[in-house]
Amino acid sequence: MQNEKTVCWINGKMVAPEDAVVSVFDHGLLYGDGVFEGIRYYNQKAFRLSEHLQRLRDSAMVLNINLRYSEAALGRAINELILESRQQQGYIRLIVTRGVGSLGIDPVTCQEPTVILIASPLSLLAADKRQQGIRVMLSGVRRIPVDVLDPRVKSLNYLNNVLAKMQANAAGMDEAIMLNASGNITEGSADNVFLVKNDMLLTPEVSSGALAGITRHLVICLARDHGIEVIESRLTPYDLYTSDECFLTGTGVELIPIAEIDGRKVNTCPGTMFRLIEAAFQKTIMEET
Repeated sequence: MQNEKTVCWINGKMVAPEDAVVSVFDHGLLYGDGVFEGIRYYNQKAFRLSEHLQRLRDSAMVLNINLRYSEAALGRAINELILESRQQQGYIRLIVTRGVGSLGIDPVTCQEPTVILIASPLSLLAADKRQQGIRVMLSGVRRIPVDVLDPRVKSLNYLNNVLAKMQANAAGMDEAIMLNASGNITEGSADNVFLVKNDMLLTPEVSSGALAGITRHLVICLARDHGIEVIESRLTPYDLYTSDECFLTGTGVELIPIAEIDGRKVNTCPGTMFRLIEAAFQKTIMEET
């Protein structure tokens, strides 16, 4: 839903939200052919911008989409958008589609990519749930296999994530965690999964189907900086159910503790390790923005 504080930029021009439109022949709309990034800004400065822009470029390269703009040019456009928003903090969605083409899946008809920036306030979770933890379930919707689409590509194809979120909504849960075809944990509908066991921090490996999240990488670095052993491996529902702590990470949600998984209470929520890493995360935001 459009917010009065939302500002948009399309193909090099700032536009009012009500005028922010794309062609019905854009292959991003017709086929989900494109890539995107979600970027947070704090104190009117984009957080971890270079990492997001590098991932965008890598995703576009895999799909053979020419970005049109350099990372420096996109950075300037994002900074301009943040100033235009007049908000101290918010969320930016950066979208690059294959562009306008004919009706037909062949991308050769698309001459020029469409590049879109949207800045808007973001509030995904109530304060009490951030403090007390959320309830999650294992979804029956499987993650796209890694031999079909590499999870490092952040594409516009999020249908299985949407279906998993719908399943959580229908069950009265806050989030759904998806498994891969082998029954291993991958990620939530829009976030990475971490668990604590015997003072070690564990997270699904990217090759299991987890997105190589920017916040995920930062959490791993912060944990290691504090002397915590971090293991990226194949994890199963058993590992979640028997964990000492469990939490989710993502650009939008930041860090969220999990209180319950499939009706099973997590041993500690929020736990000691979560509190330590969350404090270090907030400190990093303050230092970098």
